[in-house]
Amino acid sequence: MNLHLITLHAMPSAQAVPLAAAFLKAYLDQAPALQGKVTTTTAEFFCGTPLEQLVASIKEQQPAIVGLPVYVWNRLECCKLITILRQQFPDLLLIAGGPEATADPARLLAEAPFDLLVVGEGELTAAELMERRLDGASLQGLPGTAQLVGGELQVIPRPQIEDLAILPSPYLAGLLDTHIANGMVWQLSRGCPYACEFCYDGMGDRKVRRYPLDRMEQELAYLVSRGASQIFALDSTFNTDKKRAKHLLRLIRETASDVHFHFEVRHELLDKEQAQLFAQLTCSVQIGLQSADPAVAGGVGRTFNRDEFTAKVMLLNDSGATFGFDLIYGLPDDTLEKFKEGLNFALSLYPNHLDIFPLAVLPGTKVAHKAAAIGMRHLSDPPYTLLESASFPLADMARARQLGAASDIFYSRGKAVAWFNGVVRGLKLKPLELLERFADWLQGQMGRMPDEAELDDGQIWQLQRRFLISLFDERKAQKLLPAALDCVDYHYAYGVALMAVPPIPPDDDQLLQLDLLKMKLARASSLTLLPFSYEILDILESGEPDLAWISKQLQTGSWAAIYPAHGEVCTESLIKPYYRLLEELDGTRTAGAIAKQLRIPAADALEFLQFAMAEGMVTGEYSQFKHLP
Repeated sequence: MNLHLITLHAMPSAQAVPLAAAFLKAYLDQAPALQGKVTTTTAEFFCGTPLEQLVASIKEQQPAIVGLPVYVWNRLECCKLITILRQQFPDLLLIAGGPEATADPARLLAEAPFDLLVVGEGELTAAELMERRLDGASLQGLPGTAQLVGGELQVIPRPQIEDLAILPSPYLAGLLDTHIANGMVWQLSRGCPYACEFCYDGMGDRKVRRYPLDRMEQELAYLVSRGASQIFALDSTFNTDKKRAKHLLRLIRETASDVHFHFEVRHELLDKEQAQLFAQLTCSVQIGLQSADPAVAGGVGRTFNRDEFTAKVMLLNDSGATFGFDLIYGLPDDTLEKFKEGLNFALSLYPNHLDIFPLAVLPGTKVAHKAAAIGMRHLSDPPYTLLESASFPLADMARARQLGAASDIFYSRGKAVAWFNGVVRGLKLKPLELLERFADWLQGQMGRMPDEAELDDGQIWQLQRRFLISLFDERKAQKLLPAALDCVDYHYAYGVALMAVPPIPPDDDQLLQLDLLKMKLARASSLTLLPFSYEILDILESGEPDLAWISKQLQTGSWAAIYPAHGEVCTESLIKPYYRLLEELDGTRTAGAIAKQLRIPAADALEFLQFAMAEGMVTGEYSQFKHLP
């Protein structure tokens, strides 16, 4: 008997990993009662794949049972697929699981002809389902399922798996190997101890269950040995168990220092040691701020203390850790003014990025149950977005959406964290005021508020410059503008270098054999050259930019090369002739001819070019000098 599991991902990304299907297959493959009797196959596609292509791929497998994990992003397409399968293959057993099946079984069964839904964790339920099918037994009354019996919904819960050690690791079984190089979602626990009323996680029994640490160590070693580049830790409250969290962070520091990790943490549980450990890793830490209004937070089962939040976040700032916040607008009793105050507060704390969303009124949550009674109007189908409420009317939702887009573009994508608050102070504005002015300016420039995905980094950089030139002029602060633009320009170039792949330079012996002055050298594509109004190294050494101090105290004029080398971003402040030399290297003329034109002595030019090539700033054809094997 063949169970065929199909995963429909939202879009290609490092997080597009068929985790649910892999856990099910790992468990079923090792279930003693199913050995030699059941095969579990998996397939994955992206939303938007033609349905006829999905149907054809399923037909090739000749399954007896088809199962799909159903999420917010694929619910509609899963229902369409199941409807077609029922028409073409009436004998197939069609099942679904996932958060949508668990939270909204009645509507999901009404939308598509599923035979049954798996509610909650699926491993034990799937195994018992397969055993019953093999024995020819009825599926009615199967724990962990929702079914229509005589036209009535019957939901029979199954207790959660207390000991996660009984679940075989899909990672160690090799079921996710094809995804490792692109990115991996690493499940560290199941369950959430908190009761946020807008979240699917808040619907459980508040019990967190964790995998054994020795298994975590084996899985991490497995992923690292197979070239994992980034890992998303699937644990919405990673630091709930502080001792365990610190153990894992030290393990990552010692064995996976080159892998980029993503963590979700609770701010209340942060301490100085955690912050320092996060700072020692290549990682980003996400904190669910959601709302900075205590009453709004309390209305959805959360607590918020501004002073405590600030103190905890400052631990991350002081350590140098990279972190961001989630913000939701439209929660019960939220208003545009409360959201704006929360956004202003968030920006003042120097997050590296902000993720801002409208409330999604997820089915089955406490917010969904009371939505109509408190005047919430929302999409009835995925993504369930709030349209308006008594306290957050339609026009205010539109303004909040505009501010969220402005933050995405100007602050997060614009890599503004290092200079944003310095510019705000120089202009004598609040953080929110600058963002509001940018939103209005951009709307006027483009006639609409674009999505950040429409713009590349270079376009965003130019928008930042144009807006700031306009704003400094409006505020009659033109004397401070050059210092502000120096900061903006540098951090754009830094971001480019951070993502660039440097060339492999010749070794010392090869370099000494090269007659660089006779070679047609070219600037490396990973090199950015920029002129600055002030000495850029002094600006960087001064810490957070004080525009008035920079404009009064620092030496004017510098020329810099910004590039990746030695595993970091390097910045060299150059004298103008050397800057011009690099600028002119385009592979069409010899370096010596360019140096002569710029009146740089040949010996000086050669010494500089040797340094530039060793650093990966310039490239040239030197393959004939590479050592033979």
